[in-house]
Amino acid sequence: MKDKVRKGGGRNQAKADVIGLADGKEVAGIKQEDDSLFSVKIQGAGVEVFELQVHGFWLVQDALMTMLSRDEVCPRSNLSLTLAGTTLDPLAEMQSLKGLKPGTILRLVEEPYTYRSARLHLARVLDLLRVSGPQDALREGRSPSVLETLTHTQTADSNLPNGKSLKRSLSNTKTETTPSQDGVPPEYLLPGSSERPLMALLPQSSQIEAPSYLRDLSLSSWNPPPGHRKLQGDFLYITVVTLEGRRFDITSCPKGFFLNRSTEEVFDPRPAQSAPLCHCFTDLLCHISPAFKQTFTTRKNGLQSPAVEVMPTPYHTLCWLGPPCVSRTHKNTFSRLGVDDQQATQAPDWNEELQAARDLPVNSLEERLHKDRALLQVNSAFVRAATRGAETVVDGFVEPVNGNQEDPAFLWGGLFMNQGAANAMFGGEKGRRAAQRLELRGVQAYSDVSRLHGLHTLPTAVVDYRGVRLTAQGLAPGLESSEQDQEGTPAARGLLYGVNSQAQESLQRRRLLEQLAYASKSLSLQRHVVLLPNNHKVPLFTSVDAQGLLGADGRYYVLDVFRTFPADANFCPEVETGSQTVNGAEESDKSCEEAEEKKSCEKEVWPENYHSDYGLPKSFPHALCRLRPELVQAFIQHKHSQFTQHVKEILDENGGFEECATARDSRSTQAVRAACKKVGSVSDIIFEMRLNPNVFSPGVNFPASESESTKLQERLLREAAVVIITHQIPVFVEYCLQSNEAPMDGASLKQALHQRGINLRYLGHVIKAISQSEHKERLRHILRLVVGEMFIRSTKRVFSNFLQGVDMPSLSAAVSHFLCCLLVPHFTPSPVGEETKKKSRRRGRGAGASETTPWSTLTGAELWNLVCQDANETYSIADVLGSGPNHLVEHYGLQKISLLREFCLKTGVQLRLRDYFLDNQSKAPIGPDDILNIFPVVKHVQMQTVDASAAHRAALTSIQKGHLDQAHGHLKEAVYLFGRVCDNLHPEACHCHSMLAKVTYLQGKPAEARSLQLTAVVISERVLGFDHPNTIQQYALLAVYMFAGGETTLAQKCLLRARLMMLTVFGEDHPYTATLDSCLGLVLTGDQSGQFLNNALRLNTSFFGPTNFHTALSQHLLAQRMCSKGDYRSAMTHEKEALAAFTSLFGEDHTQTCSSKEFLSTITKQAVKVERSLRQAGADCTEQAVECITPSSETVLEQMVLATGIRKIAQSDRYQEYRQKHRELKAAVAKELGFDLEAKQLFSLESLSWADKSPDQETGSGEKAEEKGSPASESQEEQRVEGTSAESADVVSSNGQAEEQAEQMQQIEVGEAEEKSDSASPDAEVQEVNTGSEVEATEAEVNGENSCTTNGEIISEATADEIKSEEVTGEINGAEDIPVSPSVSVSKGTWADVVSKAPVANGKAEKELAVNGVADGVTANGAAEE
Repeated sequence: MKDKVRKGGGRNQAKADVIGLADGKEVAGIKQEDDSLFSVKIQGAGVEVFELQVHGFWLVQDALMTMLSRDEVCPRSNLSLTLAGTTLDPLAEMQSLKGLKPGTILRLVEEPYTYRSARLHLARVLDLLRVSGPQDALREGRSPSVLETLTHTQTADSNLPNGKSLKRSLSNTKTETTPSQDGVPPEYLLPGSSERPLMALLPQSSQIEAPSYLRDLSLSSWNPPPGHRKLQGDFLYITVVTLEGRRFDITSCPKGFFLNRSTEEVFDPRPAQSAPLCHCFTDLLCHISPAFKQTFTTRKNGLQSPAVEVMPTPYHTLCWLGPPCVSRTHKNTFSRLGVDDQQATQAPDWNEELQAARDLPVNSLEERLHKDRALLQVNSAFVRAATRGAETVVDGFVEPVNGNQEDPAFLWGGLFMNQGAANAMFGGEKGRRAAQRLELRGVQAYSDVSRLHGLHTLPTAVVDYRGVRLTAQGLAPGLESSEQDQEGTPAARGLLYGVNSQAQESLQRRRLLEQLAYASKSLSLQRHVVLLPNNHKVPLFTSVDAQGLLGADGRYYVLDVFRTFPADANFCPEVETGSQTVNGAEESDKSCEEAEEKKSCEKEVWPENYHSDYGLPKSFPHALCRLRPELVQAFIQHKHSQFTQHVKEILDENGGFEECATARDSRSTQAVRAACKKVGSVSDIIFEMRLNPNVFSPGVNFPASESESTKLQERLLREAAVVIITHQIPVFVEYCLQSNEAPMDGASLKQALHQRGINLRYLGHVIKAISQSEHKERLRHILRLVVGEMFIRSTKRVFSNFLQGVDMPSLSAAVSHFLCCLLVPHFTPSPVGEETKKKSRRRGRGAGASETTPWSTLTGAELWNLVCQDANETYSIADVLGSGPNHLVEHYGLQKISLLREFCLKTGVQLRLRDYFLDNQSKAPIGPDDILNIFPVVKHVQMQTVDASAAHRAALTSIQKGHLDQAHGHLKEAVYLFGRVCDNLHPEACHCHSMLAKVTYLQGKPAEARSLQLTAVVISERVLGFDHPNTIQQYALLAVYMFAGGETTLAQKCLLRARLMMLTVFGEDHPYTATLDSCLGLVLTGDQSGQFLNNALRLNTSFFGPTNFHTALSQHLLAQRMCSKGDYRSAMTHEKEALAAFTSLFGEDHTQTCSSKEFLSTITKQAVKVERSLRQAGADCTEQAVECITPSSETVLEQMVLATGIRKIAQSDRYQEYRQKHRELKAAVAKELGFDLEAKQLFSLESLSWADKSPDQETGSGEKAEEKGSPASESQEEQRVEGTSAESADVVSSNGQAEEQAEQMQQIEVGEAEEKSDSASPDAEVQEVNTGSEVEATEAEVNGENSCTTNGEIISEATADEIKSEEVTGEINGAEDIPVSPSVSVSKGTWADVVSKAPVANGKAEKELAVNGVADGVTANGAAEE
């Protein structure tokens, strides 16, 4: 497989590699050749002969579709393939064709058109002619890619045709090595500037506008053909006006297209004289118009942009800024041809299309890729249809089908759309919206766990448009035509499961129950029994609302899953559980006893002073507060750590850990049973946690026989709720305290909280945790972000209600008025004056503000009161938002432009691109003309990319272990698979490209890394957003790789672009701004360099303190900058601070500390030398030149690599001390257990020495390694790991010491594998646990790669020697000595198999568990989140 990034993907991307799956879990390497791949020659149909790579397993139609996408054939259509004069069957496999071999000639044959195929051909031609101009993406509300515009220079060839490749435009600047005048940063980008211009965010594109092919192309006024001409084969009459000004009428017929003799006044359908009959429409246009021929030929022969730049994204990515002037670019030349109009004759069956894709086979890799791609295509088409349907419904073009004004339902385009009923039990309007959102989450959960099984869900999406939330679903099968199913019994058809189901026992019902039982096991849901009002007991695997049915298509469906996940006890009224466990007369007899027992139970479960400290539990505006699935998994990990600790404590009381483990008596079994009972396991012989989704649910009762189980579930849910407050929120705060890539906007904050299972209703508690922290000042950026997020979310809810009273003609004026009231302090609406009346007349009657419109009377004070009231009800905060927008700016440092951006992204409002001055109180800063559009905001189900994600996880695991070569192979594999499934237009594909670029750079290939990072930037811009925080980080990484290639000016542009977006999205006061400023200070020259470096030092000191690595690096960079100016006195001051920090972090013997000492010594000598020369020169010689020390470009590059986190240094250099201590403890353990150390070879120091390898041994570059330690090859290391005995693998401490050590270790990244052996540290093997870790509870892991669970945190997929090194080492990274508990050997089949395995959530190993049990994603620059 080539190192270059593949263009395109999907079926037209030739698959030259075969990927094998090892045990279905890890993706193996890619083979270079595939025996089924061969070349054939294609000719005929007026195209030049070309070769095509095909696969033997392809169908003929697959090969034909691949040919139609080739530039040689496009836009021809309606073709067939022949072999030796015989037309090939489209559904036949290529390998089954007789006489087909490599080099065979296949002929393309033009087939006659039908009316439908003729319209499809015209639509294909229009798609080719509609070249996207630079403003098209903005006008359609899609996020554009700015990279090509940013890197384009005026010195490049201006005659390049439109659509030129990004690589071509970048190659024009390859030789540029010195910064030009364009690289000088403008004033608004300098540190301390408060100006935030929006015009610079979307610079004018360097591309020329889309070329004009024709003046006009439309259906003729003589269309449709009359009856007598229709009988003679005429399909359509088309009118064309060429660029030369000539008008032609064209007839579409079965044989193709020809000119007729009709004019504007005369209808004459006869063929024109000497006019050819062309099968392809463009051939005829080339014949009649030389200008069209020249433009079209140039377009086809010109350089094409990479597919990732031009292909449509699967889902719409909203752009909150539109073009500066829309009226000039609105003309659509081809809209009047009519081929885009949807046919209303037959709506698509979205459910059948989705279920057919889900039922595709998955026996081979090719089949799995085909299924993943089909699912993605169907779901993206469904989401687009739901978006259009929501606009059509809300705009009033569709009448409801049920006639219910309170809960209208609509049918449009094969979709069923409704708002849902506002149930008072769930909280009215807010409960209805929460139910719609939770329904989508439940559909996502069941879709994920039932991917390979027979349980189905309807295609679902939730659309917010103009303040209305609609749920769009595909039509359930069999519900409209039940008369057709009269042959089957009621049990065989219809409702088979649910509280309202009257189905009898049958084979179909048993199969459905089996599938629901499997799903409940995967979702950690407990089987339970509920009591109906008629005292009928119903066993359930799901929430009480869920229904299971067998559709007319023979598939099993689960519906109404909005209460799938357990309730959040922090926001459940306590009175709800009082009558859940009794019924009828039992309630009156036992009410007093249960009240007493309930109070005592609550006191036992809720921590002391919990209500007084946190104000919980409390009521919420709606009754549908549910736990997130990430929190359920984190809680299971927390309970497993308690289970392990209880087992150890019980065993210690009964003779000790070692004795019970080796005795094989009942003590170990009793310990496991007691621990299971204490932690609330549903099984008393193995740890297994299940939660009841109906506990704390209003209106649900349980029989008396379930009282004990119900009380246990109430206790567990209260414990889970407490975990959010006491563990998950502090973990999030600690992450923000340590990371320089903390959240930057609302989207990244939401992702970070959800990854840890924290719902956004806990934002008020996050503020409280930050306010009570001793590091409150260092967390000010998170406090600012959380306050802004609460403010915008409350504003969004008020805005939704506000829009309900606005009619369509007044929308733009009403939205602009709302924004002015929101952002301008003390804004009051101006009276209706002459100017307003003029605008009203210009736009049409009713368009301007009027005295009769309620929305126009809204004032800023009234709006602010509504927002504060909503925020207080939702987040339980008082006086946090203050009295107006200026309070947010002055007290928290929020930016109004950032708030405006967040508001637009959450509501779908698109603003005109211009600079807004939001502090102007004399005039409204936002007018009606600035509101360009309101786009629907869609939430949808995310389709999985199984094999690509598995390869990505395998790569991250290899990176953890320092195996860069393996990681490089897995990442290349993942990139290829993402290209096959989604054409790389996927957020995870962006992370894959970025990580692959990082690994490639560390392997010494900066040019390849640059190419990969270019793709990562474009993907991020188009899929996540042009100003998304991930895009900012991708630009910073691209600047490093460009600087490595000598493109200094481009590196400056990328860094300045990243800083501009950072200032707009958040502001300057953020840790990542310090990273950008450090890099800018390195690549810039002059006074600006010092400004950026000083600002980076100020920010790092403020956020991390004086002894942090980031601060020390900033001190060193400033010292280096002072040396280049000749100011050695200041340089000595900064370098002394850096040396003190390095010594505190790494010790005196560390390489970084030694380098700092040497640099300080050099500075001191140079300062003495300069001082001496000045004294010798005398006082008269004041202009003597001072010798300066300037760093080399290699030094600057390495410092940029450290600043951006591509490589991080190890924390300690006490390697020899570690090895000696390791040997002593290893011998002591072996002696205690009676093992023969020589024969057993319990530990292999060489297997721990991957960090000892030189970069060349790891990457294969060929240089010699420094001799220190015992370097071993990667294959030998893996053999040692595989050969580790069970005794050595299971020497694991269960008292939480590993966690205590791990918390003191500074995490390292990819670059540590590249460090020399003299700078390696013993903690180099303690890698970060990220989303690539797979927790596997298999016997092989217990024997070789066991997981160590300590205090609810999991360190997964560490080798046995790595775990051993954490426990037997008493001093790591300068930590104090920690006592080590005795180690034991464990044989197969003992209780230790339960204790030492990774926590198995309901019988299967859970994947993607991070340190806190939540799958933390990989950040944009490849660093795994803690």
